Amino acid sequence: MYKEKEINIDELLAKAKKPSADAMRLHPFYRGKVETVLKCTVRDFNDFAIWYTPGVAAPCKAINANPELVYEYTNKWNTVIVVSDGTRVLGLGDIGPKAGLPVMEGKALLYKYLGGVDAVPIMLDTKDPDKIIETVLMLQPGFGGVNLEDISQPKCFRILDTLREKAEIPVWHDDQQGTATVTLAGLINALKVVGKKMEDVRIVFVGSGASNVACSRLIFGWGADPSKCIMVDSKGTLGPHRKDLELRKHEYVDKWRLCQTTNGDLIEGGIPEAMEGADVVIALSKPGPGTILPEWVERMNDDAILFACANPVPEIWPWEAKAAGAAVVATGRSDFPNQVNNSLGFPGIFRGALDVRASTITDEMCFAAAKALADHIENLDEEHILPTMDDWDVFPREAAAVGMKAQEQGVARIAKSYNELYEHANEIIGRSRRLTQLMMEKGYIAEAPEE
Repeated sequence: MYKEKEINIDELLAKAKKPSADAMRLHPFYRGKVETVLKCTVRDFNDFAIWYTPGVAAPCKAINANPELVYEYTNKWNTVIVVSDGTRVLGLGDIGPKAGLPVMEGKALLYKYLGGVDAVPIMLDTKDPDKIIETVLMLQPGFGGVNLEDISQPKCFRILDTLREKAEIPVWHDDQQGTATVTLAGLINALKVVGKKMEDVRIVFVGSGASNVACSRLIFGWGADPSKCIMVDSKGTLGPHRKDLELRKHEYVDKWRLCQTTNGDLIEGGIPEAMEGADVVIALSKPGPGTILPEWVERMNDDAILFACANPVPEIWPWEAKAAGAAVVATGRSDFPNQVNNSLGFPGIFRGALDVRASTITDEMCFAAAKALADHIENLDEEHILPTMDDWDVFPREAAAVGMKAQEQGVARIAKSYNELYEHANEIIGRSRRLTQLMMEKGYIAEAPEE
């Protein structure tokens, strides 16, 4: 529990700023976070004749005769590209492809360390959604999957939907599906803590960008009643009264659809009007504090749940929300209880999708991952609704659940049992961690200088 005597805002803000200061010191020291290393033997230079010409012609001809062999003879089976145009990077906005590269390298690091997945950052010097779609489709022969990242709305929706339809490999937008999967898992468990049912609660989604649009889709798919729920964007509540969105409904397809399906009580206004009498608030909007005020939380129903997930500062400080009566509070930060973090989702989900050669990642596969994530927590209480990344067994369990669901839905190219999927994921993720530790111990990853 948060206690008043423990609160020191200056100390908390100083702690929140430290990662940025360390990043400015360590990024130029390491000059990148991932590199290419060999995974095959080179006993002497004669081995080059096996790995390159003339020997490599034999697997090339085999793949030409049977294209599926590319998964057996190359690293396509375990490699994804992290694709971005840099138009919506973290909370920084449109900073461009070069400035967005450190984020995509960080994503590649998480894929490898948490999921055993090899990932390559690809920054595109275009904002044209059609060119992004075309480029990804042209790149897909060499990779096993695609992670779209930090692409602005509304084009991010069309890019994802089009690529999911046309690509033969799984395409994922982590800002949408990743955020939604982990948020759903947290909400499932938060509702258990307060003793409420998904179909009964009124949920307010503060922010109507890519993340909350996807969150609403998965949460509605899990059983929440859209008519009881309200979406809020920077101009107020969504509903049929939003003529500005009706005029641009062909551009903001998803937001206009939500205008038709949510807000059955036709509530107009902004965040405070939407929050009155709400059971749950899921905020993915403007960083705070002050985006959500304590007096608005006070007007929520008893045993309220509040996810304030803006970064780097949540829409309301957790201790303010608790003092105002919220029973369960989550944020996107690791220095408060109940961190809702995409990193709990995408490494395990893609591990499972790759291991059965899934052609896509469906919402049902996200549901399977969310359930595996929610079920994994022990000693569930108001400050422990999700596992942490330290509990790395969650990733193999997610992978196995996703792989099984892909097979059930007929989108997997190969069949494996739950135990086979779990054991393979456990081994390959463990290998990534052991390899990293070994390279640190041997000095191949240099020890960072002290401040």
